[in-house]
Amino acid sequence: MISENPIVKMHSISKRFGEIQALDNIDLEIRSGKIIGLLGANGSGKSTLLRHIIGLYLADQGECITFGADAAKLGPKELGRIGYVHQEGELIEWMTTRQLIRYVSAYYKNWNYKLESKYIADFDISLEASVGSLSPGQRQKLAILLAIGFEPELLILDEPASALDPIARSQFLDLLLQIIQNENRTIIISSHILSDVEKVMDHTLIMREGKILRDSSLDSLREEFLKVTLVPLNGKLPVELPFENIVNCKREDHKAVLTVQNISQQELETKAKDLSCEIEIAPLPLEEIYKIIVSHKTEVKK
Repeated sequence: MISENPIVKMHSISKRFGEIQALDNIDLEIRSGKIIGLLGANGSGKSTLLRHIIGLYLADQGECITFGADAAKLGPKELGRIGYVHQEGELIEWMTTRQLIRYVSAYYKNWNYKLESKYIADFDISLEASVGSLSPGQRQKLAILLAIGFEPELLILDEPASALDPIARSQFLDLLLQIIQNENRTIIISSHILSDVEKVMDHTLIMREGKILRDSSLDSLREEFLKVTLVPLNGKLPVELPFENIVNCKREDHKAVLTVQNISQQELETKAKDLSCEIEIAPLPLEEIYKIIVSHKTEVKK
């Protein structure tokens, strides 16, 4: 059963690097059993937020609690429940891949050797190659294995697939879906490849300039923003379309394509009928939703 208590809780977290406000009064709760997509442009605060969770960065003000402990004081018990992969992670380069896997696995009594063997085969990892000779994509594959081999309860992935080719990215996304089958596990994945993240995530955090603009389920976002196509059955469309909350509109005399916010499908269909129009309603891709949210001064929603 999924715990009702958050595994990560941030209260009024702020962090500044010189003139840059990296995090600005962040309040956040993360609960188990979700794949959370952390989205935002470079410099929006994503990596800074993730590093606060595991105590790599300490807040200038506010409090971060991870697995019930102050993130600044995490010990082996709490850290042993967290797997972490980030794009710039350093590995021990003089070791072979095999030696590094064995070195890391020795620290975990619960290391899953069956998962390790399957991962090595699926991702074509060369065990005899020196870590220093690996390509960026191969290093990323290895770093992911080291983070998941002990089956952490919280898996934090900061741009984990950026160096992977399309086939490896697809395999990696399938792997995440397998990992999350255990409802007590949580995955936070930061990525700029929104089309990939959309395939696996069920919750969304969208950041801009150190603030969280959205903290909501992906389903909620898809309900909030809809693409509407109108075609008049007779004549032309009226000059003014009777819809509130139109975000975008492209129209001609005989067709209009709208993006609307917070309008129910029933209301849309009723107004289309009043206009004597055929209507087609579809969800927006995550990439389009993201662009709307970060480009408008929208309020934070949970």
